[in-house]
Amino acid sequence: MSLAPRAVLVHRTTEYEELLARHGTHGQAAFFLSSRGRSIEEVAARHHRHQRALTEVAAAVPLQWRRTRVERADLDRFLFGPEDVVVAVGQDGLVANAAKYLAGRPVVGIDTDPGRNPGVLVRHRPRDTAALCRAATAPGGRTEALTMVEAVADDTERLLALNEICLAPPGHGTVRYRIGGTGAVPDGEPQASSGVLVGSGTGATGWLRSLWLERGSALRLPAPSDPRLLWFVREAWPSPATGTSLTAGELGRAESLALTVESDRMVVFGDGMESDALELTWGQSVRVGISDTSLHLVV
Repeated sequence: MSLAPRAVLVHRTTEYEELLARHGTHGQAAFFLSSRGRSIEEVAARHHRHQRALTEVAAAVPLQWRRTRVERADLDRFLFGPEDVVVAVGQDGLVANAAKYLAGRPVVGIDTDPGRNPGVLVRHRPRDTAALCRAATAPGGRTEALTMVEAVADDTERLLALNEICLAPPGHGTVRYRIGGTGAVPDGEPQASSGVLVGSGTGATGWLRSLWLERGSALRLPAPSDPRLLWFVREAWPSPATGTSLTAGELGRAESLALTVESDRMVVFGDGMESDALELTWGQSVRVGISDTSLHLVV
C-alpha cells in the first residue's frame, strides 16, 4: 500500500528568535536594540507574521496527508522521502538552501512577508497552499524546472546548488589554482584570486547579477530554466606566476569549468551555505557545470 504524500514545511529561525536565544528575554533584547538606535517592535512584527503564515500553511495541508517541519539549519541531517512535497515558508533563499537535498521532489514557495522578499522563488501566499499541494501531486502537475549547478571533485564528492557555487579560500584570503575548461588554453591558466563564482539563471537575480553588473559584462544573463551558466573570477591577481586572461565565461549543457587546487585549502559551497561544503587541497581538481538534476518549483 502506497503512503500518503508528506508535506515537509521548511522554515528558518527568525531574527526575533535569534535575539531571544542570545539575550534571554524580550526585555533584554529590546534594550540591546534600543542602545543601537533600533526598535524591537519591527523585528517582533516580522516574527509574528512568519508564525501566522506557518500556522496557516500547516492548517491548509490536505487532511489525509502526513506532515512535518524542518528548520533550515537541520536540512543536511533530514531524510527526505519519495512521497514528500516540500513547502518552503519564508524567503527566496530558503528554497535555494533546500534545493540541493531534494533530488527532484516538488517544491512550493510561500512568501511570509510580501513586499520585503523579491518573490522569485516564494511566489505564493499561505492561502494558496492547499491548491498548490494538490497541483504538486497531480499527474502532469504545473511545475517549472529550474537549472541547477553541480560541482564534482576528483574523489567523486558532489555538490549541488540552485543559485551558484562558489570556489574560494576559507575566510577572506587568496586561493591559488589552475583554471580551464571548454575553449580554454589546453593546460589552463594559473591564477590567484578571492574565488570563482559559477551561477545559474536563478542566481542571476542575486550574487551572480551583482558581479555581472560590476564587470559591465557583455555576456547575456540566463533565465532560471535556461541550460546555461555564467562564471566570474573574483579579483584575479596578475603576477609573474599568475594570469588574468580567463576571468569570465559561459557554460552550456555539455561544458564544464575545471579547477586544480595549487594552495593548501579551497572550499566549494553552494547558495551561501559554507557550513556544508566540499574541502579540497593541493593537487585536487573539481569540475563545475550544469547538473542533470533540476529544481521542480510548483507554479
